[in-house]
Amino acid sequence: MVRKRSAAAIIGIGQTDWVTDWKRVRAGEKPADSVGYAAQAFQQALKDSGIPKGDIDGLIVGPTTAYERMGEVLGLNVRWGGQADAVQSVLQAHMAIEAGYAKVIALVYGNDQRSAGTQYGGPAAMGGGSFLSYVYHSPWGMTSQGALYALTARRYQEERGMTEADMGEVAVAQRAWASMNEAAIQRKTITVDDYIESRYVCEPLHVFDYCLVNDGGVALIIADAEYAKKMSPNPVSILGTGRSDLNTGATSLEPRLTDYYLPAQQQAGKDSYEIAGVGPEDMDGFLVYDSFSVHVPLALEGYGYTEVGTVKQFLTEQGIGPGGKLPVNTHGGHLSESYMQGWNHQLEAVRQVRQQAGARQIENAKTIHYTSDVAGKCMSIIYGR
Repeated sequence: MVRKRSAAAIIGIGQTDWVTDWKRVRAGEKPADSVGYAAQAFQQALKDSGIPKGDIDGLIVGPTTAYERMGEVLGLNVRWGGQADAVQSVLQAHMAIEAGYAKVIALVYGNDQRSAGTQYGGPAAMGGGSFLSYVYHSPWGMTSQGALYALTARRYQEERGMTEADMGEVAVAQRAWASMNEAAIQRKTITVDDYIESRYVCEPLHVFDYCLVNDGGVALIIADAEYAKKMSPNPVSILGTGRSDLNTGATSLEPRLTDYYLPAQQQAGKDSYEIAGVGPEDMDGFLVYDSFSVHVPLALEGYGYTEVGTVKQFLTEQGIGPGGKLPVNTHGGHLSESYMQGWNHQLEAVRQVRQQAGARQIENAKTIHYTSDVAGKCMSIIYGR
């Protein structure tokens, strides 16, 4: 099936103060709940967009909040809406706009995971239950996603001839970007030696390989391209999208442990490149969902930024940090900026294309690529002008 370039653009973005709330939560305070964080971010996004709230006729909320309650709190009676994670929210919004279900859609996310003591490991992780079969496979003794990705990282390092120091280049580069980002929670630069000397959480993963766990909110406003052009001075277009799923073996973790998502990433990348009319060589920056650092080298190979088997050389000789060949996770990502489950990456894409990223701005950035992989599902979005 031939697909065309999306007729949707982001016209507004907003976020909460992750750094201040991080400090307040660590001091024992409870600044807000998930809905409250989302509402704060929405107000910022609405202000940034400059449009009347009454023009919003669509709403998608993150999986951490109830759709109906969020609409009630925000005062939005919409004709179309739903609930999805970050990348699927963007994909669903632009499909809804193209299908004529809505013209202006608010995407809002809030999470009080830190102050609420959300568990991401053990039998009570995120409530437990069979729906988590895609995350933890109990016959293998997996107790957390860290255990899963430690197994993935170990095999990947062995097959690619990578050392822990090579893998450490990801965390070091992202912390270097975060050091230039006032919104980042962790801004102190680290070296590869710091990485090697840091404690293991689940070997071979060090503490710097793990994402943060913090409270916060993010909001985006996505609109029909014609409306965006009329109402916004700097809309950021969704140039191309792609998705490919590896369902066979997904609940036994097989796609993560054998092919590292490679076939799905290659297909999702091919589709999004063709629609956007660009290739990996045309990208000014690459944003990768990074709950763990190992996502980054997998994506570099999967989306054609380096040939399969050469990611070690790409990381150590060409680089993904400031001054490197390919800027990756220029906000610091989940490892250093904030764990907003992929939502903060969308903000960074918009800021880079708008030329609003401050000290970490990629010179003349016009095209930014975002990718996310979850349980065998690989999704790709290309943002630009």
